Amino acid sequence: MVPNRETSVPFMPRQASSPHRSQRIADQIQRDLSEMIGREIRDPGLGLITLSEVRLSPDYAHAKVFFSVLGAEPQHAQQLLNERAGYLHSLLFKRLRIHTVPTLHFVFDASTRDASSMNELIRRAVADKARD
Repeated sequence: MVPNRETSVPFMPRQASSPHRSQRIADQIQRDLSEMIGREIRDPGLGLITLSEVRLSPDYAHAKVFFSVLGAEPQHAQQLLNERAGYLHSLLFKRLRIHTVPTLHFVFDASTRDASSMNELIRRAVADKARD
């Protein structure tokens, strides 16, 4: 405890927010955006969007939203989502009870596509080995 200079009464220094606060906020943003994209953005060229991760900047000003897409071109989906980011931000602002709602930046997550390719390669290798 540190004594207060004005009253000589000890006070506890303010502690930083919970170490998991950033992750909790990112998870909540991911849940809310998943729901809002499905409900609010009706575009046949968008396909099926799955949000895989949200990463927040330390000051909560920016959020990278990683997504995968089924039934549409990833570049087209990314362009469309980034065009609608302002609208989604305004909807998030109404839902979240935090001081700063981050600016959204959508990024295509190729890891699911890459994992699918790797699984196919492994399946082929196992099938070739079984034939030998």
